[in-house]
Amino acid sequence: MKKPAMKHRPLRLHTRISLVLTGLAASLLLVLASLWLHGARQGIHEEVEAASRVSEQWLTALAGQLPAAEPAALLAVVRPLGRIRANELQLFAADGSLLYRSPPPTYKAGRQVPQWFAGLLHPTFETRSLAVGELRLVLVPDASRAVIDAWDDLLAMAGWALALLGLLYAVTGKALACALRPLEQVMRALDRTGRGHFDTRLPVFATPELGRLSRAFNGMADRLSAAVDDNVRLETEREVAERMQTGLEQERRVIARELHDELAQGITAVRALAGAIAQRTAGQPALYSPAQSIVAVTGEMQQGVKAILHRLRPPAGNSLGSVLERQLAGWRLQHQGITLHAELELGSRPLADELAQAVVRIIQEGLTNVARHAAASRVDLVVARGAGHVHVSLTDDGRGHTGGPSPQAGCGFGLAGMAERVAALGGRLEFTRPAGGGFALHASLPDQALTEEVS
Repeated sequence: MKKPAMKHRPLRLHTRISLVLTGLAASLLLVLASLWLHGARQGIHEEVEAASRVSEQWLTALAGQLPAAEPAALLAVVRPLGRIRANELQLFAADGSLLYRSPPPTYKAGRQVPQWFAGLLHPTFETRSLAVGELRLVLVPDASRAVIDAWDDLLAMAGWALALLGLLYAVTGKALACALRPLEQVMRALDRTGRGHFDTRLPVFATPELGRLSRAFNGMADRLSAAVDDNVRLETEREVAERMQTGLEQERRVIARELHDELAQGITAVRALAGAIAQRTAGQPALYSPAQSIVAVTGEMQQGVKAILHRLRPPAGNSLGSVLERQLAGWRLQHQGITLHAELELGSRPLADELAQAVVRIIQEGLTNVARHAAASRVDLVVARGAGHVHVSLTDDGRGHTGGPSPQAGCGFGLAGMAERVAALGGRLEFTRPAGGGFALHASLPDQALTEEVS
């Protein structure tokens, strides 16, 4: 079973800065270490070279005091000497055979340094040879002990350097944590503001840069709080205005209905009675003339009531946009698997009632057909008003329609009924199949104001 990968948390800012500073200090120490190694190599070379010259001079003086170059006599002198300073002493016979070699060094005996370090510091020396009769004394410079001393010094310095780097990292991290502590307050304030607490404020920090930051944040929070208050006030005022407008419209509809049902019907009855009296009293001027006057006055009253009703009850075309928005929202809620994109450009002038109802019915029937028969995933609706016409375009990406306009079971008045409605208004209806597939409905209706009459 595969274990889930560990999620690495990002390093905090003061940790990253501490690491950078510690890395820079470590780089500086490495440069200093390289300079020290170069100086140590030169020092070892000079020390061993000086010891070799002194040893050669001393052996030369000693060999001149010997009466003869007998091997036994020379060995008796050389053996007690052992190693001379940092040199190994070797004695060779006339035939080149080794007669004597000084013992290994006792200083830090058995110690070795890494090969890479020895290669860095071990200088190259030439052996020195001294002829004593037929015998030959050879001095071999040996810098191994000096290299071991340098290695020990390097380990000690490395230990101190690591301790200082650790101390530098800890002190720097602590100092930066104290210096950057106000940023934690800034982050908490931003988080609270993001959650909607617009009353959050920051103290003015003593550091000039952080003080500017806190003042800028507090100013932004003040402006944001004021903007939110303004938005809430505007939203409240808008809601109150909408409720008042809705109440006024409902009251106007009630008054219009009462005028239509009570006053208009009474005036119509009076006019009808006066007309009947006038027809039956054509030869009686005393009755005919008043009856005609009553007919004329009631006609004027009917026209006045009709004008009042038009002002009290706006035509249905005024609210076409809101009606379509509610219709489309309901359709989207019922058919969430189909994306509906709508563009409504109705302008500011109201539409005639009959034209507005036709637009609503065409869109309603078109969307019903899409939901029931098209198997579409996207529908594009465009309602545009211009050039004396209202254009309705409904396009889907479904499987299309195989025939012309015809009624379909379960589809309301169907495409044929839609065509009849459009034709009754003097419009034009077309059905096409786009190149990319699907089905398209295009309706164009004359934009003419129709006057609503009072019955």
